[in-house]
Order: sequence, then structure tokens, then C-alpha cells
Amino acid sequence: MKILVLNGSPKGKYSITLQTIKFLQLKNPDQEFEVLNVGQQIKKFEKDFSSAKEKLENADLLIFSYPVYTFIAPCQLHRFIELMKEHDVNVKGKFATQLSTSKHFYDVTAHRYIEDNCYDLGLKYIRGLSADMDDLLTDKGQKEALDFFNYTCWSIQNDYYESFPEEMPKPANIPATVPEYTVEKTGDVVIVTDCEEDNIQLKSMIDRFRVVLPLKTRIVNIREYALSGGCLGCFNCAVSGKCIYKDGFDEYLRNNIQTAQAIVYAFTIKDHSMGARFKMYDDRQFCNGHRTVTMGMPFGYLVSGNYSKEMNLQTIIEGRAQVGGNFLAGVATDENNTDVEIDKMAEKLVFALNNKYVPPQNFLGIGGMKIFRDLIWQMQGMMRADHKFYKAHGQYDFPQKKKGRMLAMYLVGAMLANDKIKSKMGNKMNEGMLMPYTKLFEKLEKENNK
Repeated sequence: MKILVLNGSPKGKYSITLQTIKFLQLKNPDQEFEVLNVGQQIKKFEKDFSSAKEKLENADLLIFSYPVYTFIAPCQLHRFIELMKEHDVNVKGKFATQLSTSKHFYDVTAHRYIEDNCYDLGLKYIRGLSADMDDLLTDKGQKEALDFFNYTCWSIQNDYYESFPEEMPKPANIPATVPEYTVEKTGDVVIVTDCEEDNIQLKSMIDRFRVVLPLKTRIVNIREYALSGGCLGCFNCAVSGKCIYKDGFDEYLRNNIQTAQAIVYAFTIKDHSMGARFKMYDDRQFCNGHRTVTMGMPFGYLVSGNYSKEMNLQTIIEGRAQVGGNFLAGVATDENNTDVEIDKMAEKLVFALNNKYVPPQNFLGIGGMKIFRDLIWQMQGMMRADHKFYKAHGQYDFPQKKKGRMLAMYLVGAMLANDKIKSKMGNKMNEGMLMPYTKLFEKLEKENNK
């Protein structure tokens, strides 16, 4: 087979993910591997895509290889996929799979993003491998990599691949109406967008939101900001928080965006995500490391496109709010009742600000933060700014610290293991579990009777 590896890491040959590809290459000398460093050389491909197009169309199998950056693949790989579509690359009917490395923080959404775009391109998609960064250094990890490649080859031989989903309908794009300005406003809500001049649909949604929201708003158009490039994964910011780029974005982010009372993101769905430019903006926020620096700030979204059909994008947006400790005021779309959706989101945003409303995290937030907690604890010597932040905010909530609860559970376990004691307990265990709540309600009743 002619196997073309699309290396989406901005580190090129120094990519950790690429080492698994090298391992597979050495173990399968009869296969023809070629690596295209699309992440590192994305600006080159933007200027001339002809050589990449030729290699893509001549390959038998495409392997998307990348580290997971902020819920999806790096922005450089996003941009390469955009270029594949812009240049009408004919890969229909070819096979594709993916290989990622990460600490398993939202690797599922990254893989689904690649999968969805494979379907767009007419590729026969085979489920990929999501590996830990250190897996290849273990016997278990090496076996898993070999098993994955053997499964891929077997699938190709038998023409097995994931079923194509139903074709996505055309977006409704119901325009928003914009009423007149009527009142003087105070406050500071920032709208972050990549809206182009000719995107009348998204502009109308932004304009209506700015009118109906009873707070001052300002727009930050990241398309107009001279970003030098996407995150390089260099960890230059790990100790100081200072980005290696000299475009000043790290300071601009902290002083002009994260100082607002709330942030609203406005975008048109592209390639099942917010698009490559927005992904560059997200990746560059790694100058804040793994620190949830906007905790408590409400977020909102203005989205043009078939958002109700984009389940993976929905998970990403909710996951971002949950991990960051932010109230998601809503996602107003132009699929149906555009004006009503925008007005509701504006009202919920105001409620959250007035009442300082931040709901507790669900699995998406708690699970994500536990991965970060363990990661930063292990890497505290390098990620000093993250470590300091986690200590200050009580995010090192390791279960082994709760010694009293652990001892109590040993006692309960011993009682349950004894048949005589268990038979005498009757309903006492349930009553004991409810005792703290009974005391709480008794206290509230006393306060109500005063």
C-alpha cells in the first residue's frame, strides 16, 4: 500500500505522535509510508497545494496523525483539511484512519472531528487509535499500535469501514432582524468573532444581539488580528506564561478579552467546527496553560449553520464551559426563530451576571479537570504557573487526602461483610446516610419558625 501520513503536529519530525508512525513503519517494511508534515509546513501549502494534492490522490491509505490540542486537532491540520476541500482533492473511495496522542483530554471529540471530515471527502473511514503520549514506550502500547495497524490492513482487505452518515441538509439561515438602539448602556461584554465583511447572515445576528443586550458590547474580530501562527506546542509559556510569538496576542488576550464581564463567540460552522481561524485563536490560548482563568464568567454563542445536527460541536461547546467553570448562557442559532433565540440568550446572560450564577460541573467538567489535575501534579516542575494556580484554587482534590471518609468506608465495609451485623442493621444504613440531610432540614425549620 501507498500510505500517506498527514502529520498535523507543528513540531514536524519532533512530533511524539509521529514516533508511533515510525514504529509501525519499522515493523511493516513491506508497506510504503510517506510523511507529509502538513502542520509544520502549512504556510507553504497555502501558497502552493499542487504537490500535496498529487500525493493525496495517489495514496491508498491516509493516516491523520496529530496531538490533541484544545478538544480537537491542531489548527494547522484544520487549515490543511480546509485546503483539501478548497482544492477539490479527489480522494473519494480511498481509505482513511487516524492516530492521535494526548493525555485523553477530549480525544473523543478530536477523533469525531476527523471522522466527520473524512465523510465529507468521501473517504472510507476506519476507526483510529487514541494513545497516551507515553504508550509507545511500553510493551502494552506497542502491542496496541501493532493491533491497530493490523486491524486497519484487515479492514482494507475486506472493504470494511464505518457507514457513511446521512447527508447534512443545507442550513436554514433565517436572518435576524435588527431593531433600533433605544437606551444608554453600561457594562462590558466582548464578542469574539471571525466574521468576514460579506457574511451578512452572521453580522445580522451579532447586530441584533448588541441591540437587545442591555449592556455595552465591543467586538474583537480575530480575522483582523495579525496572529503570527498557531500554537507550536513548544512549552515556552509553561513557566512564565509568555508566548514565544512576538505578535502580542498573549497580552491582548489577557488585557482586552478576559477582562470583560462575559464573552460571546460568534461564528459560522465550517467543517464541523468553528473553523481554522477560530481554532488558531483557541490553540493560542495555551499561553494560559491549563489554568481556568475565566472561572465564573458566563459564555454565550451566536452560531450560523446546522448546529442541531452537529453533535460533536455541541459536546465541545458544552465541554469548554464545563471544564472552564463557566455558565453557558446559550447557543443562539439561525436554524429556527433566530430573533427569539438571540433574545433568550441575551436574557440568560444578563441573569447570570446579575445573580453570579455558576452551576456545578457535570461529568464533562469534572472528568476533564481530573485529567488536568493529575497531569499538572506530575509535571509541576515544568508547568509552574499551572501548579501555582491549581494549588491556589484547591484543584488538587485527590481522594487519598480524605482519610476520615476512607476509614469510615472501611468500617461500613466490615459491617456489611458480617452477616449477623447486616441482618440486625435493617434500615439503619439508609437512615444513617440521610442523617446529615435531616439535620440540615431541622436547622432550616428552626430558622423559618423564628
